Amino acid sequence: MNIAHWLARSAQVAGDSPALMLGDRLMADYATFHARAAALATALTARGILPGDRVAIWSGNAPDYLTALYGIWIAGAAAVPINAKLHPREAAFILQDSGARHLFLGPGLAPDTDMPQTPLASPAFASMTTGAPAPITDRAPGDLAWLFYTSGTTGQPKGVQITHGMLAATSLCYPVDVDPVSPLDAALYAAPMSHGAGLYAPIHVRMGARHIVPPSGGFDPAEVLALSATLGPTSMFMAPTMVRRLTDAARAMGSKGRGIRTIVYGGGPMYRADIEEAVALFGPKFVQIYGQGECPMAITALSRADVADRSHPNWRARLASVGRAQSLVEIAIGDATGTPLPRGEIGEIMVRGAPVMPGYWQNPEATAKTLVNGWLMTGDMGSLDAHGYLTLADRSKDVIISGGSNIYPREVEEVLLTHPSIHEVSVIGRPSPEWGEEVVAFIVPTPGSTPDPAALDAHCLAHIARFKRPKAYVTLQELPKNNYGKVLKTDLRRRLAEEP
Repeated sequence: MNIAHWLARSAQVAGDSPALMLGDRLMADYATFHARAAALATALTARGILPGDRVAIWSGNAPDYLTALYGIWIAGAAAVPINAKLHPREAAFILQDSGARHLFLGPGLAPDTDMPQTPLASPAFASMTTGAPAPITDRAPGDLAWLFYTSGTTGQPKGVQITHGMLAATSLCYPVDVDPVSPLDAALYAAPMSHGAGLYAPIHVRMGARHIVPPSGGFDPAEVLALSATLGPTSMFMAPTMVRRLTDAARAMGSKGRGIRTIVYGGGPMYRADIEEAVALFGPKFVQIYGQGECPMAITALSRADVADRSHPNWRARLASVGRAQSLVEIAIGDATGTPLPRGEIGEIMVRGAPVMPGYWQNPEATAKTLVNGWLMTGDMGSLDAHGYLTLADRSKDVIISGGSNIYPREVEEVLLTHPSIHEVSVIGRPSPEWGEEVVAFIVPTPGSTPDPAALDAHCLAHIARFKRPKAYVTLQELPKNNYGKVLKTDLRRRLAEEP
């Protein structure tokens, strides 16, 4: 089934309900949203776009983004969303690798390509969305819908094939495992629509909810708080670094997040100290998800109740976890060969089920390494407890082996973040002639603080084994991050390698 059928059905039953909004300004109801997307499909077909062709969207968040996305799907083509913050050379690689045949372009972006392109919010785009509507092209569950390119922190990004069936599975897990959706709700797009936030659009379309794009087109904490207070109830996806910034801003403004219904967080490590602080300020509004592009948004979920509960005897361990398996996947922990390990042991997280990709785009070698015996080998290390809660340790490549013992950077980071002088931290290993590797902590101080290495050592020794204690602390004004807010440990390793 073509995922675009969900838009057509919402237009049928609630055509006059508000759909697309720019801040508090209504841009389209559901009938208009569907009519514009269907007309865009006609225009794409007239330009030679065939079912299965790729059409790229390189743009920041905008109401027209969703019109373009659904127009592509109605035409039977596959969307290639590209993060607006990428360098033109990075975008050019994705355009070439995907074989895209048309590009919808946001303002201020200049791609290095001669392929046909149409700027969003332009007279040309408006003309493409006002013609005769096209019928929805038949698509099978295994047909490509979204070609998602990984962030490429360890090399060239790979194209993850997300099918119509995967989108449906991810979407249907949302109201079961993450958060119910009603027509009164609003999805607020503060995170990139080219990534996790956009992947949650289909379920909100299916339920006839509003889609609100901030006028800034991005994440401004004060803007998010103001829009939610005016237009709530709002739900939104945020990376953990965004939750941290929202908490800081709300405290400074004296806000409790009125109008915010749900914040789904994921896409990187959420440290326990940060989420405890956020819940204390905003209340029980948080749900954690764990996923990858290869199984988008759909591996585990830590419920609102689990995030907020402080009465359960094991609440700290559960809050440090990423929750339990979502409804349409199975999870196992395996060794280096993929052999399942007993409960409680740390190994590689393996996933299988309907939301898992069929493979990487035109990359059989990478596919064979990642999909093994029916399992997605995530590259993440973790353990499962007796109740099915999954706790992440680290990426397998980030594990530090010192003196023959495994050290998981996240454990050290969690401890350092409880020290009042530390605002952010990232831990990596560096070569050691004595131990093989030793621990180095890159720290961003709390404003007004000057961390004392001796005090940090004492703090670590009070909470973790001596061999896990950092051998050096490097102070930075900010940690290097990619366009999705993930810390670039490759940059930190390069910095260490360049030092004498």
